Formats: sequence, structure tokens, C-alpha cells
Amino acid sequence: MTGCMSGINQDSSFTLSAGLQQLKNEHPALLEMLSTLLDISLKIEEGEQMEENFSKLRERVIEFLAELEPHSEREEGVLFEMMASYIGREMGPIAVMEYEHDQAKRFIGTFLHNTKDGTTGFTNEKMIENAQMIKNANYTLVSHFAKEESILFPMAENMFSEEEKQELAARIKLI
Repeated sequence: MTGCMSGINQDSSFTLSAGLQQLKNEHPALLEMLSTLLDISLKIEEGEQMEENFSKLRERVIEFLAELEPHSEREEGVLFEMMASYIGREMGPIAVMEYEHDQAKRFIGTFLHNTKDGTTGFTNEKMIENAQMIKNANYTLVSHFAKEESILFPMAENMFSEEEKQELAARIKLI
């Protein structure tokens, strides 16, 4: 992995095992969706076709969540669980990663709860306030993915045995 900020692996020929590479490979599509959500949120903040964009934002958030949830489950239910047996989960990297997952889900969940009856009837201020929830989820997840790629995935690669790497790959394929 090139440019690894953690200093764990500065070798440009560093490669991840299949399961970790799959998790990493899921990030670009999620980041692209997040970028779209951010663009729509910014249009709402700027007062650009607010009602139309607010409705579009809800649709896109639902689509994003459908992609995020299985990715999140593969990390929380498999990767984090396997890493926790080595480094624990009460403090340190796993605790931070789980906190960030929860934080992003809270932002998205609040937005979806607030719009569960549709997107009509919101004041401009309420549309902006709710769009900011999605902006916050975006900022949280963009930073989160970078930490996973630069710190957590290389750590797991170095920590796991070959058998554990195979187990990780097999288990995440089931989700």
C-alpha cells in the first residue's frame, strides 16, 4: 500500500489478502455515493431547488444505506470481531472504528426518521438542518474509510495468520 500514513507499511508493493482487499474495494463505490449525497446537501444549503433536492436526497440516502449496511456488517461482524481477539474492542482502533460507524448511522438514521413521512412540508431551515445530518455522515465516513485503508487493514494483514485471512475472506462472502 503506498502512502500508508500509519507507518506500518511503507512498501509500495504491499498487498492485502483477498478479504481485506474486498473490503477496501467496496470503498470507492461508497465514496462516490457519498460525494453525490454531499453535492445534493450543499445544493439544499445554497437554496437551490430545495424541495426537489431534499426529496432526491432522501431517495439517494436510502440507496446509499442499502450499500453501506452489508459493508458495515462485514466489518463489524467479521473483521472487527476477528481483530478484537488480538487487540480488544474496548479501547484502541476497534473502539474508534465502531464509534465512527455508530456516529454515521446516527446521522443517517436521524435524517431518515425525520423524513419517514415524506419530504413535503419542511421549512427551508428544517431542510438545511436535515441535509447537514447527511453532510456530517459524509465527513465521518470519508475520514473513517481513510483510517481503515491506512491503518486498520494493514494492521489486520500483519496480525492475521494465513488461515485467519482465508477465514475472513470466506466469512465476508456470506454477507
